[in-house]
Amino acid sequence: MTAPLPPSYLLRGTAAGGTLRLVGMDSARIVEDARLRHGLSKTATAALGRTLTASALLAVVLGKKTDSRVTVRVEGGGPVGWIVAEGSVDGRVRGYVRQPGADLPLRESDGKLDVRGIVGMDGELAVTRLLDNGEPYTGSAQLVSGEIAEDVSTYLGVSEQIPNAVLLGVYEQGEQVAFAGGLLVQAMPGVTDETLARLEANIRALGQITDSLRRGGLLDTIQRVTDGLDVQLAPEAQPARFECRCSRQKAADSLKFFSAAERQEMIEAGGQEIVCHWCGEHYQLTPEEIEALDQGGVHARA
Repeated sequence: MTAPLPPSYLLRGTAAGGTLRLVGMDSARIVEDARLRHGLSKTATAALGRTLTASALLAVVLGKKTDSRVTVRVEGGGPVGWIVAEGSVDGRVRGYVRQPGADLPLRESDGKLDVRGIVGMDGELAVTRLLDNGEPYTGSAQLVSGEIAEDVSTYLGVSEQIPNAVLLGVYEQGEQVAFAGGLLVQAMPGVTDETLARLEANIRALGQITDSLRRGGLLDTIQRVTDGLDVQLAPEAQPARFECRCSRQKAADSLKFFSAAERQEMIEAGGQEIVCHWCGEHYQLTPEEIEALDQGGVHARA
């Protein structure tokens, strides 16, 4: 690739004569954005970052249309509570955790962030997407590790019947996200045992994906995973970003679920602040905007 790469991006490709399909993501900028928006602890950053990346990869694999999106919810009973991330085929992602400040000490065994401990293993990973008829469908699988990557892989194999390999990682330096990304490889019809054996050997040799991202970035990581399998990548990377679908108008509309008496209290208090749980955006609604809700409409100011 000769064109400059976006801050965060998706790469698509095939290998082994089209019998392997792959999608990779460099999500460092996205995960750092999420950390800042939600005030995440180090371990919560890693947990949400892996889930955000996974949601984007799943959207590409499971999405049928250019505007398709999937929602991933992880709830394992750990200190972080639930994790929710939404990914779109066009590269937009957003997400949050129930307890952004939850944290755990580094693991004594290897000195790494204890994502399994903060997520927990007593629960499931659920994925919601729209079917061709527009109806929502949710599939789920029990958590097997709490590390997210193996759980996503198990979901794809059990609920979607898609043979696959999933790698996810987030690496933080100091207080910032320095490297983050993921790779999803899907086995297609006609794949041979020899191809799968080579793929598995390559993944074992790769080690931790964060180490590979630090050494050579996403492109090098993909080359190493598909070594000897004749990878063919799309000519251009697709930009990806943390982007929410909230707006001032939607924030105002949310107050329609309150009673008229409750809205009157907000008016008398000088307005109402609405915070989007997906992205942390704050909307301070004026008494006039709230009054408009009881007048047949609302005109939210810019």
